[in-house]
Amino acid sequence: MKKNIDITPNIETLFGTRDENLRLLEDGLNVTINLRADSIEITGAAPDVTRAEQVFADYEHLLRTGQSFVNGDLGSMIRVLTSDRTASLRGLAEAGKQRSFGKRTVQPKSINQRRYLEAIEKHDMVFGVGPAGTGKTYLAVAMAISALLSKRVNRIVLARPAVEAGERLGFLPGTLQEKVDPYLRPLYDALYDMLEPDKVDRYLEKSVIEIAPIAFMRGRTLNDAFVILDEAQNTTSEQMKMFVTRLGFNSKAVITGDVTQIDLPNANRSGLIEAIDILGKVEGIHFCYFDEGDVVRHHLVQRIIRAYEDYKGRNEQLSLSLELKNGNGYATARTSDGRVYTTSVEPEAAALAEVPPEDAVGPQERVSE
Repeated sequence: MKKNIDITPNIETLFGTRDENLRLLEDGLNVTINLRADSIEITGAAPDVTRAEQVFADYEHLLRTGQSFVNGDLGSMIRVLTSDRTASLRGLAEAGKQRSFGKRTVQPKSINQRRYLEAIEKHDMVFGVGPAGTGKTYLAVAMAISALLSKRVNRIVLARPAVEAGERLGFLPGTLQEKVDPYLRPLYDALYDMLEPDKVDRYLEKSVIEIAPIAFMRGRTLNDAFVILDEAQNTTSEQMKMFVTRLGFNSKAVITGDVTQIDLPNANRSGLIEAIDILGKVEGIHFCYFDEGDVVRHHLVQRIIRAYEDYKGRNEQLSLSLELKNGNGYATARTSDGRVYTTSVEPEAAALAEVPPEDAVGPQERVSE
């Protein structure tokens, strides 16, 4: 099917830098878009051409209503609508306009980010699990600010376990707040990025926004609050249970974490991994999972995360070592991440696996090459 669309004023702003947005539409909708002297020609299957035509119509409508797009938001919306057949450019733009994020306009840059925002709006407790750079914490803070500015909640509580990333910093000087601030800096960064600095300082001073390590949450009931737990993979099972039971009336909780970056001494004790198993089927709790395709940092970050995942997969397959325990008929397989699996083995197999040391074999028993 071939369809021609009339060229309207400023429609060229849809094309993007070096027509990158047109390439996204062509790849995502399986159509071919050509610019003619007085029209835009779209070629492809009838349903795909209709969807592409609707994108141009939506963009023309948004321009007439004064909508503007910055920081690659338009490209992000196109990626989302090409991944989700139920999405439209007009619907995505108007949904973002309904939320007030302070001085920033925040648009989901992938289908999983869109589902994450929708889940936070619909559910009182949401887990966001995925690799670094997928916007888990940033979007959660944005939704918290939106809820605060629209007076749906009275305060924001941001919590994070005070765990170092693989090194020990020792005793830190200063007051209690100054001691824990280095661990909570990513949350401060998100706040200052979305609100004016003087407003953030005022909210912090009046405890409208409270930032605290998770160790200080026990015994509290958080009513009319938007609560965020960041770096949840570094909580113990006891801390996770304590946090998820703090929720009071008219409150929301968002728990974010990356199970591939656990800094606890014993990774198997991560409260996030345990919560995924225990709470996965609890009604009212929603889990959102991200992958490297949702990374919104430098394009190299996607490749780095993929490389680490490929390496881990190969390492788990190739580095399984069989450790036979002397005389008890059990074999222990140890994976690269420290997990241990024990299984019984036949006596004959154990005997075959017992290879004598080299110096125990006499010269006459060795086979010449």
